[in-house]
Amino acid sequence: MNMSVSKDTLIGEVLEADQTTAHFFFEMGMHCLGCPASAAETVEEACMVHGVPVQELIDKLNDHMSK
Repeated sequence: MNMSVSKDTLIGEVLEADQTTAHFFFEMGMHCLGCPASAAETVEEACMVHGVPVQELIDKLNDHMSK
């Protein structure tokens, strides 16, 4: 599925669209992807909690998902 990720996209939506994106979240230290709470977090919220620049992750996800 080809989708565009924004800061407001839920992590669960990203993973549902493409499970191969999980490693991008693991790289930023987000190892709780199976937790129901993490699925309801936005990309921006996850980045704030883990100290990662949101645009950097958005760019990686969109680049990966556009291939």
